[in-house]
Amino acid sequence: MEQGVLTEIGLPAALFVIMVGMGMTLTPRDFHEVLVAPRATLFGLLAQVLALPVIAFGLAWLLSLPPALAVGLVVIAACPGGTTSNLFAYLGRGDVALSIILTVLASLITIITLPLFVELALLRWHDSAMVVELPVTKTVIALFAIVLVPVAIGMMIKRYADSFARRSEAVVSVFGFVVLVVVVAAILASLGERTFELLKAGGFAAALLNIVGLLLGMIGGRLIGLSHRQAFTVAIELGIKNGTLGLLVTLTLLQSSEMSVPAAVYGVMMFFFGMVMIGWARYMGIGVAVRKTVRHGGNNQEAD
Repeated sequence: MEQGVLTEIGLPAALFVIMVGMGMTLTPRDFHEVLVAPRATLFGLLAQVLALPVIAFGLAWLLSLPPALAVGLVVIAACPGGTTSNLFAYLGRGDVALSIILTVLASLITIITLPLFVELALLRWHDSAMVVELPVTKTVIALFAIVLVPVAIGMMIKRYADSFARRSEAVVSVFGFVVLVVVVAAILASLGERTFELLKAGGFAAALLNIVGLLLGMIGGRLIGLSHRQAFTVAIELGIKNGTLGLLVTLTLLQSSEMSVPAAVYGVMMFFFGMVMIGWARYMGIGVAVRKTVRHGGNNQEAD
């Protein structure tokens, strides 16, 4: 895709608005969740910012993906959860507070980890026919400007105009989905005849990454002692990624349409798998069954 208004101005501006919307769901008190449920928070963060990118490296190697698609898969794996994950957690009766704090903390941490993993992927899959370099300094500055700054602005709006913030939450979520659809359509149009070939190769890998992320959150969470509700929430955070950020990195910073394919496909598939998770959670009665609160060492933990 040639650089133009969509990728140079539209995509960063849209992501800025989406991140402001995320900030408008937060108050300083929400960060208390880190202290209340440190095990769930730490597991969710480590799985997002470290485990999934490593898994993406393994999947790209096992599937023998072309260099551009391999790098693109690592990009979307290294992205934090998206604002939509909070909505999915709510619809699935998960722990919304935990979902929000994981989304925000992962977004802040990936300002550092995302450029690192992308740089490693570019070194691993260096292709003489694909001369691409990640401008690390520019990437860190860009991520800081479109993640940290807008979240802070959103929190200020929440603090001083709470009623406006509440009314805006749903609008921002819909806006984010529309932006994703428009960008995905533009990418597919720009690829032309190579669309089917790339979707065939990158689509399976993206779907597999999504499924592995959901299983890691759900099964891994239960194995370390999280409640069904917390494990479901972590799974949603791992499965519902910030696809818009992935597209920003691949289209604007790496300037590669082919690298954007995994992020584009993932951004569509995650809604399907997310709905499946919501259906399963409601069928299992997560968040509805009566739970008792057990006090352990000053922390309140849910017991199923």
